[in-house]
Amino acid sequence: MRKFSLVEFSVDYPKAVVAILMVITMLFMTQFTKIKTDTNPKNMLPAASDVRVWNDEVEKTFNLYEDTLVVGVVNEKGILNSDTLGKIQRITGEILRLKGVAATDVSSFTTIDNIEVENDALRVSTLMTALPKNDIEIEHLRKMLFENPLFVNRIISKDGKTAAIYIPLQKGANGKEIADAIRQIVKKEGGGEKYYIAGDPVARDTFGVDMFKLMGILAPIAGMVMFLVRYLMFRDMFLSMALMMDAMISIVWSMGLLIGLGFPIHIMSSMAPVFLMAIATDSMHIFNEFYFRYKETGNKRLAIIETMAAVSKPVRSTALATAAGFAVLLFMNIVPVQVFGGLVAFGTIILRVLSFTFVPAMFALVKEEKLKKISQTEEADLGKTSQFLKKLAGVGMRRPAETVIVGLIFFVAAIVGVTKITVNNNLVEWFKKGSEVRAADTVINQALGGTATGYIVATAKEDDYIKTPAAMRYIEGLQRRLETLPVVGKTMSVVDYVKRINRVLHNDDTSYDVVPERKDIIGQYLFLFSMSAKPSDLDNVVDYPFRRANLWVQLKTWDAGAMRDVIKAVEEYKKANPSPMEIKPSGIAYFNMVWNDEVVGDMVKGFVIALVVVFIILAYNFHSIKWAVVGYTPLLFTILLIYGVVGFVGKDFDMPISVLSCLSLGMAVDFAIHFVSRFRQRFKESGDLNETLLWTAARPGKGIVRNAILFASAFSVMLFAPLTPYISVGAFIVTMMMLSSLLTILYLPALIVLTKDWLLKGGNGESEQSV
Repeated sequence: MRKFSLVEFSVDYPKAVVAILMVITMLFMTQFTKIKTDTNPKNMLPAASDVRVWNDEVEKTFNLYEDTLVVGVVNEKGILNSDTLGKIQRITGEILRLKGVAATDVSSFTTIDNIEVENDALRVSTLMTALPKNDIEIEHLRKMLFENPLFVNRIISKDGKTAAIYIPLQKGANGKEIADAIRQIVKKEGGGEKYYIAGDPVARDTFGVDMFKLMGILAPIAGMVMFLVRYLMFRDMFLSMALMMDAMISIVWSMGLLIGLGFPIHIMSSMAPVFLMAIATDSMHIFNEFYFRYKETGNKRLAIIETMAAVSKPVRSTALATAAGFAVLLFMNIVPVQVFGGLVAFGTIILRVLSFTFVPAMFALVKEEKLKKISQTEEADLGKTSQFLKKLAGVGMRRPAETVIVGLIFFVAAIVGVTKITVNNNLVEWFKKGSEVRAADTVINQALGGTATGYIVATAKEDDYIKTPAAMRYIEGLQRRLETLPVVGKTMSVVDYVKRINRVLHNDDTSYDVVPERKDIIGQYLFLFSMSAKPSDLDNVVDYPFRRANLWVQLKTWDAGAMRDVIKAVEEYKKANPSPMEIKPSGIAYFNMVWNDEVVGDMVKGFVIALVVVFIILAYNFHSIKWAVVGYTPLLFTILLIYGVVGFVGKDFDMPISVLSCLSLGMAVDFAIHFVSRFRQRFKESGDLNETLLWTAARPGKGIVRNAILFASAFSVMLFAPLTPYISVGAFIVTMMMLSSLLTILYLPALIVLTKDWLLKGGNGESEQSV
């Protein structure tokens, strides 16, 4: 009984195959109506992770909000004038009425509590209950602002030119939507003031919206560029559409499955279509070989079957290597990393299934006269591209030692560059310089304490310990230590309230701006304050058994490294000043640091494991450890050279760059698999090393170069995106494709010639050392 052939079935029944695939595609598309997005960084980590549990506990203990926006009001002539203050009053009033704003805890001139003495009694009241009517009242407001350390660098800058409104958000509120509403509010105010809106929820939710807009814009543009380049290569509209449809079907199936299973689209999974479009270009090797075969045979059916027979092994092997590289991520700890790995691995498998069904079927549907016209240009001996590739390979063949030595020099330099890589994520810097989000963050960070917030929580073993002078002085000392860090703009704790109360109760004598000597006095101060102030004032900095204190740290950057510097300083302080209290970090800045480290760490760990897995696949595919080593070289060199440049130019190794490592692994090894597999096939037939190398460079090599140019040209459109991760993706992929194809055509022939006595013992391309 004849063995069933999927390729032959697709060639014999092309319309049925295409129809079946289209029906399945439509079924997956029905899931798109259920799409959900998730840009909350908290969900990068499992709900039961230590950092999430601890952060939730701290937020509950100190009545804190997960997200806070900051509105900066800038007047170069000074904030303290009736006109600007009136605008702040009106803007604050309208903000308080916005849906999603935690109105009771908004901090502004018109809502923040001020500590004073009236008739020898402590009085806590709103800083600006009414708009100042004259210069005397403005000067009184100036005095209250600048003599209170709780206000300076928080709601007003030291130079008096910038004021801030801090807006905590209710759980589930969308930062971008509220920011847009505030922009409409401030737009109504005329004058020379400038307004800036910053904070993690603004950056996060704006990025989420822009990300999906860009995917909707750039993916089709990239697809159209691929279509155009593919058409210019082969001058065939129908098959050019087939290649684009190949990628689109895989994307629809993969994203449809993801959505259908109930997973939200996260930042990482949103990049999957880009990756699948890259991997889909491997079909170019089938197109490339088909036209050569058709020119030789003149029989369409025979050419399709011979083509698939010739390229089936490398196509399957590249798919296996790429899918395995991404599938390794399924075994990591971070859910979005797992989802991303599984999503791209599934899409890669679908692409290879389509290579043996959809692609042959589309070839079968093309008219013979078109194929004859196109195939006339496919000649390994006469074509300009083939001749150029022969010359390029010839350089490596004639000067193998010099070629390898030059490569090794670059290899060593790249290793030095890799050692300079800094692991860091900064969501704000995912926007271009000059963008509204980044400009706002920069202005507010320069003028005030900072838009990023971290907490340092001190926990005692017994109740009321926080009221002791020893605990208060310890926390104060820690504040002064942290304020020496360049990344820290301001700190705030219960100590600042106690010192302020002590001073105002002693006729504003600056010598009393200290922690009292007795625990009962501290307790009395805190009791008096709690009776008059908003509950949240003390709730945010101390718990009511007085066992825990929360030290606020405002950071001038969202760099993950900033919180790492804070933690290092805390550890040094603890070592130099032992205390019975336990000191632990918390807050959004700390959480961002942890997920940065864990996600990037997961990606790096997965990448290293994938490197091993891919080598095993190469050894299995080639049945030779020696050929696996040779085929592995372009992959290793490409990755190291690119990441070496990342290190030298000072580009942060962030989440987008770490994600790209998996793609670089898959794409770089694909070219080597095609080159080595076809070389060994040809060498068995001819036995002539030089002829085989030149043929491989001219014929399969043409497919490699076409693949590289096709994909690099398509994804060069990302260089013009407004979000820097997309620019990174574009630059990375363009460089990777061109570099890996160059190394394959130039460096592999040099390696093979240089090691021919080791590789070709037996004369047929098979090594004696097999697996």
